[in-house]
Amino acid sequence: MIKKKVKKKDNIINFPTKLSSIEKEIEGIVFAAAEPLDIETIENKISKKTDVEKILIKLQSEYSNRGINLVCISKKWSFRTSPNLSNLMIQEKTVEKKLSRAAIETLAIIVYHQPVTRAEIEEIRGVAFGTNTLEILMELNWVKPGGRKDVPGRPIQYITTDDFLSHFNLQKLSDLPTVDELGAAGLIDSTNLDNSIFGTGKFYKEKQDKQKEDIYSNIDEMLSGTLESDEKK
Repeated sequence: MIKKKVKKKDNIINFPTKLSSIEKEIEGIVFAAAEPLDIETIENKISKKTDVEKILIKLQSEYSNRGINLVCISKKWSFRTSPNLSNLMIQEKTVEKKLSRAAIETLAIIVYHQPVTRAEIEEIRGVAFGTNTLEILMELNWVKPGGRKDVPGRPIQYITTDDFLSHFNLQKLSDLPTVDELGAAGLIDSTNLDNSIFGTGKFYKEKQDKQKEDIYSNIDEMLSGTLESDEKK
């Protein structure tokens, strides 16, 4: 009785078989390359002259039904994942990036001076804007346009968003640290700073209103004193 040989199945991937040494060289060179290679480059790397294009076409056929394919784009060859498996290769990853010093300074100025124009930010910082500084803050949705200033040219004013408050766990802008609190925490030198530069827009308005009231009261006192002097004469 003749016994039939039973082939055992395993999980080993069967790569193209019956390749000559030069074919293996070309396969290895293309596989190891960091970028697609043209035929001339491959020819300069192999040990002997051969019809490189013919071998590449053969390898392309061998790999056509596998998880990786040999492809030719703009006369350059490389191994790529099969298009049928592209959905398995997608990986979403959150990448944390630090804000540049310019972006941090710009954000701080907007936070404490809003609404504020681009020119005003540059004046406070003492330097012109870097590339995309404001755009980065708007992309994070921490800053947004807040109308136009009623001056010639009507420049755009910038303000913070609710996402800014949410990200920094603030209920409202008045929860921001004052200059004294920042100084006590050792974050700034408060001895040479004017407290008013750390006021929000509302703070500025209230301060300006108070200054106006003080001016009016001083004028009233001056006028009253003048009238009293006239009556005594």
